[in-house]
Amino acid sequence: MNATPIFILFFVFSTSVMAQDLHFSSLPQAPDEFTAGTSISRMVQGLGFRYYWATEGLREEDLVYRPTEEAQSTLGTLQHICNLSTMILSATKNKVFNRETLETPETLEELRILTLTQIEEAAQILQEKTDQELQTLKIIFDRGGAQSEFPAWNLINGPISDALYHTGQVVSFRRTSGNPIAKGVNVFLGVKN
Repeated sequence: MNATPIFILFFVFSTSVMAQDLHFSSLPQAPDEFTAGTSISRMVQGLGFRYYWATEGLREEDLVYRPTEEAQSTLGTLQHICNLSTMILSATKNKVFNRETLETPETLEELRILTLTQIEEAAQILQEKTDQELQTLKIIFDRGGAQSEFPAWNLINGPISDALYHTGQVVSFRRTSGNPIAKGVNVFLGVKN
């Protein structure tokens, strides 16, 4: 018996299972109490929910869309969001972020899996941080061997806000390319009806 059809069947099955298991098709239940950690975590979860639906069902013509020749394509924007998710996760672990050494996926499926997995892990870590632990978090950049550090405040107005901003661009781009996000996505409630 030829093993190729079995391999193809396994690949298609495992790929569809991975896509179905992606985080943030809905928002997780909110924590019982407000803390600095749970609040930042919820912002990151909100990003995950918006990103999930902004990228669900994108077509090739959506990925290559760009509003002008000078603008970044939707795929390029998704790669940037993926890098921002790496920066967010690195900061939650006080790890150095070096843009020059990043290996950013080039396919939509790989981008979605990596970005949503990193967002989920960052949200979980942040949710468990005490106020004192959050004060020790740093965004640490390495640029050509020179390191610079910024406090956790910059995580909010930097990569988290930037990723939300660019996720909105993806929503706008896909609407313009004729493929708006699925009906029934309710960002206020964090569900799809």
